[in-house]
Amino acid sequence: MPKNALARNTAWMILGRGLGLIIQAAYFIEIARSLGVSNYGAFVGVVALVGIVWPFASVGGSNLLIKNVSRDKSLFPTYWGRALVTTAAFGSLLILAVLMISRFVLPPEIPLLLVLLVAASDILALNILTIASQAFQAFERLDWTAGLGVLMLSSRLAGAITLIAIVPHPTALQWGYSYFCSSAFVACMSSLIAGKKLGWPQLNWRRSPAEMREGFWFSTAQSAQTIYNDIDKTMLARLGTLDATGIYGAAYRLIDVSFVPVSALLYSAYPNFFRAGASGISSSLQYAKPLILRAIGYSTIVCAGILLCAGWVPYVLGPDYTRIVEALRWLAVLPVLKAMHYFLADTLTGAGYQAVRTCIQAGVGAFNILINLWLIPAYSWRGAAWASIASDALLLAGVAGAVLLLSRSRGKVLVTATANGD
Repeated sequence: MPKNALARNTAWMILGRGLGLIIQAAYFIEIARSLGVSNYGAFVGVVALVGIVWPFASVGGSNLLIKNVSRDKSLFPTYWGRALVTTAAFGSLLILAVLMISRFVLPPEIPLLLVLLVAASDILALNILTIASQAFQAFERLDWTAGLGVLMLSSRLAGAITLIAIVPHPTALQWGYSYFCSSAFVACMSSLIAGKKLGWPQLNWRRSPAEMREGFWFSTAQSAQTIYNDIDKTMLARLGTLDATGIYGAAYRLIDVSFVPVSALLYSAYPNFFRAGASGISSSLQYAKPLILRAIGYSTIVCAGILLCAGWVPYVLGPDYTRIVEALRWLAVLPVLKAMHYFLADTLTGAGYQAVRTCIQAGVGAFNILINLWLIPAYSWRGAAWASIASDALLLAGVAGAVLLLSRSRGKVLVTATANGD
């Protein structure tokens, strides 16, 4: 492994995500082929709905843990305990809220029990895993962060293989049981591993009003990110058909998989943005620039690869997914857009402008919902694809503009202060 900390941690994450990529590919093929387009569409629609609210369960607890523990390791037991207690309390309320909302936003053929299983898996179990993973991230021990990610994917694949061995063509509800059991197992294991390696939490829920506000901004940003990434799948299930949702959801999933190396770099660099940002947004931007160039280079290659190789996908997933070729080619530009706006958004977060980032993301999320209300009924999954491209482009323009304006205004303040002798 490289001696440089960022290079070493990125290498661990790429190694973990690379292994995870193989597992994800196997898992994705199993779920797509065994469920079929309609059942897969139903499952994707529920996951997308739950994804909007799950970040609020911890009220930004995992991000606050990284921010504070990356600067002072002695604070770890306190912030881990707060994140766990908050997740248990708010998560339980959110599960009830999702069950009520689902009756209005999901088609009636999707069973309520499936919504409950996915909500419990993601709102509680996934949050606990995320907190444990980001605890290791705060200590820059991303070998364990990568390992926990592989554990989650391996557990889901094992559950999928077991289910298919028993029921070759399960329903979406039967898949929900497998999803829940694997998630619960990994949540328990990740908490035990983090406790043994880093120390046990001090269970408490008290946060200052300032931390509650900051945590809310973190949660809102993550929820907004889910909205402009995934709400179209829930809307497709309601306004379109489950077949269209399955096609579009499978294509988007492959785009996400292709982005794994960039997400590994993002994950590794995240604590460093807080350290660089302590000196101001200009320092945070200087740290981000070389990372953005690397990410753009990789994403451009990925975009070209998707355009050239999309025709092979139906041979792997089966003839039901023939239409995925066109969907993949429409979405091929997304990795390039994401490579730029994710690093610029972390530039804002690291410099203490999380509220600015959140407002931009929330605005893009609202734009995505409104434009999908027009495009999906008229153009089905193609409309969702157009809306995704427009939303990511708008987000890039928003965060780039914010970083530029804040950098210039901060520079003017420093020049004025120097001229006045302050």
